[in-house]
Amino acid sequence: MSAASFRTEFRALVLLMAPILLTQLCQAGFGFVDTVMAGQVSPLDLAAVALGASLWLPMVLLVSGILMATTPLVAAAWGRRDLAAVPATVHQALWLAALLGIAGAVLLHHVTPVFTWLDTPEHLRDMTRRFLAAISLGLPAIALFSVLRCYCEAMAKPLPVTLISISGLVLNVPLAWIFIHGSFGLPALGGVGCGWASAISMWIMLLMLAVYVLYAETFANTRLLHERSAPHWQSIKTFLKLGLPIGIAIFFEVSVFAIVAILISPLGELQVAGHQIALSVTSLLFMFPLSLAFAMTIRTGHAFGRHDLQAIRTTRRTGLVTLGLFACVTAAFIVLTRYWLADIYTDDAQVIHLAGNLLLFAAAYQIVDALQVGAAGALRGLQDTKGPMILTLISYWIVALPLGYVLGLTFLTGERYGPYGFWTGLVAGLAVASVLLNWRLRKQLRKLQKQGFPATGH
Repeated sequence: MSAASFRTEFRALVLLMAPILLTQLCQAGFGFVDTVMAGQVSPLDLAAVALGASLWLPMVLLVSGILMATTPLVAAAWGRRDLAAVPATVHQALWLAALLGIAGAVLLHHVTPVFTWLDTPEHLRDMTRRFLAAISLGLPAIALFSVLRCYCEAMAKPLPVTLISISGLVLNVPLAWIFIHGSFGLPALGGVGCGWASAISMWIMLLMLAVYVLYAETFANTRLLHERSAPHWQSIKTFLKLGLPIGIAIFFEVSVFAIVAILISPLGELQVAGHQIALSVTSLLFMFPLSLAFAMTIRTGHAFGRHDLQAIRTTRRTGLVTLGLFACVTAAFIVLTRYWLADIYTDDAQVIHLAGNLLLFAAAYQIVDALQVGAAGALRGLQDTKGPMILTLISYWIVALPLGYVLGLTFLTGERYGPYGFWTGLVAGLAVASVLLNWRLRKQLRKLQKQGFPATGH
């Protein structure tokens, strides 16, 4: 790859990534706002939001991940200039989103018995249940919003989604304050109020994005709902064949982090709070590699649609080099500022100390985490999802979680290390994922070459 082609692809990726990054930061900002505002009330409220998020976030990402199949399908259709396939794909995705959103919301209302099974303290259990009951009302809105967002981004029009996401985050802050502390005749709900504020903001964001895509001139050639489209179960089945492995793969990764909070909850709210702060910080920093991976999916999908193997390779190399360099900067930043970052969330010295120490583990996995998410993004663009799902299962549920459990909650190694043991397992799991997913990507590119993909587009 020449320096000129690297610069050209880098510019294209960055221009596509920038608004996606802002969108991701805004969506992560909801969790940041909830964590900070609940933390200012009490460690109990912070722990309740953390435990609620440990169930809410995996569910959201499972649903959103399944619907993420919209991006490669629309991108490939757009790449081959099949305009009729674009709205047809999105319509079926919207039907599926409605079903998944409602089912997920119902499920979240019935999962809190897991805390009883784990013997989580009753006062923490009750507040977590009420938080989940509130925020789960926004899941159908998130599901529908995810499809419309993927549609816009696959068409290389991510900026409107970004502006709407910023508006939603700005709205969420005063709403959270009102529900947490009580205003306008409403009772003070503490951390539970974060759930109500987020749910309301999600529905408003969906309404704004729906109005935009239905009336903007930008989408005149692929206008949604221009014709009636009933559910077509064979199309939905085909969509799920691609999307379900994406959602499960994301669920495997994120649920490991969330399950750590559940498993350590019997150790007390301070342990959970420290873990949640470290996870919140790393989740925010992860938005850059994740956004670049989304851009890689779109660029790879366009090239895949027009059978341009050289463009796919250029996107892969440029993206992975950029991700590696950024990860080095991020790791240094975490090491130097970890206690200052933890101090933003709480003034409890014990929680700050624990979170700061856990952030050292986060610094250790920055490079492998960036490389694995980049490879996963490129594989989605190639519409290869089943293989990555299996590799992700191996990395997180066969390596990371069992190793973390042994080190964190058993005495098999001579001492029980609590959260430190679990984060050691996370580092190992991410390293395995990086190796396996990049191996899979190289294998898929060789397969495309054997299938006769030309070196240049046509």
